[in-house]
Parts: sequence; C-alpha cells; structure tokens
Amino acid sequence: MSILAANSPVLYREVYHNRDQQQQLWNGGGGGGGGNGSLLLLQTTSFGRSWFDGRNKDFTKRNLKRDWKIAGFWPDTTRPTSVEMEPINDSHQLDKILLQARELSQPIIIDWMASWCRKCIYLKPKLEKLAAEYDTRIKFYCVDVNKVPQSLVKRGNISKMPTIQLWKDGEMKAEVIGGHKGWLVIEEVREMIKKFV
Repeated sequence: MSILAANSPVLYREVYHNRDQQQQLWNGGGGGGGGNGSLLLLQTTSFGRSWFDGRNKDFTKRNLKRDWKIAGFWPDTTRPTSVEMEPINDSHQLDKILLQARELSQPIIIDWMASWCRKCIYLKPKLEKLAAEYDTRIKFYCVDVNKVPQSLVKRGNISKMPTIQLWKDGEMKAEVIGGHKGWLVIEEVREMIKKFV
C-alpha cells in the first residue's frame, strides 16, 4: 500500500501489520493539526492505482488482510541472497580450513575450477546462491587450478572441471563433476549436502 500525504511531494511506501498501530500520514489542513485532517491512501493493485479515504475502517481492514496474505510471499531480506566463495591458494591454507571445519564439526564444499572454463564461470554464481542457503551450516570455497601449486590439485585428485567436493573430518567424502547443465549440477550438490549434513 502506498501512502501519500495531501500537498506532499514525498511518496512513502511502507506496509505495517501491527494491530495496535498503523503508520499513517496525515495532513492537518489549515487548523494546525486540528480535527479537519485528511488521509489519502494510494492503493496499487494489478488493475491500476486508486485513491481512497483511509478513515473508512472497513475498506482499510480488507486491504490490511490482503496485505497480510501478500506479505507471506515477500522474500526474506534479512538473509543474504548469495555468499562469495573464499578462494584457497595453497595446501597450507587448505590444511587450516580443514582443521577449523573439523573443530566446528562442519563440512565444507570446495569448487575446483579454472578461469578459462566456461562451465566453471557459469556455475560459480549458482554455487554462491546455494552457499547463501546453507550460510551457517556449510562454508563454500573455490580453487582456481591454474593459480595454485599442482600438489594441491593432486591432493584433491582433480581430473575434470568443474568438480565440486564435500570434505568432512579432514577428508573428501563425495564429489560432483559438473560437465552438464548448471541446474542439474546444483541439484546433485544439494543431494550430496543432504547426505552429510
């Protein structure tokens, strides 16, 4: 519901669903805030926009109930939509990450990729969105195989890219080799996570 005060250049868009109080913008008119104030509300629907008098309680109550239903479909803006994967640059850093994950008894996901690999580049933002879903339970990392020592690549036993591995208790437990459609790879990674989380 959009609210616009009379003679005001500011359009204020907010919905409050509190029984005790609902924020309203009033224009007190010429009497310095006396009883002759007017409340104009701009209602935006799929049919267009219309103005109505907010003092009509029945109409306002119906709109409030409708807004309650709509609010259930709004996305949760308190959680991130994507979490950037932290890069791993050498074996020493991998050891520290695995030790920390073991102390927290938390699995980690490592995306082994290359900057020249088209499927890897396409898959990375999708994995970052998946990382936001598991934000507190699993940490996601990425390794660019062209920028790290080959000993690290051999340690991950990487032969194809992109390869997404789940590591738990200091060892690799499962992997998904992502040579097919991105959404299929993400679903396989989800299944892999469900097995170990």
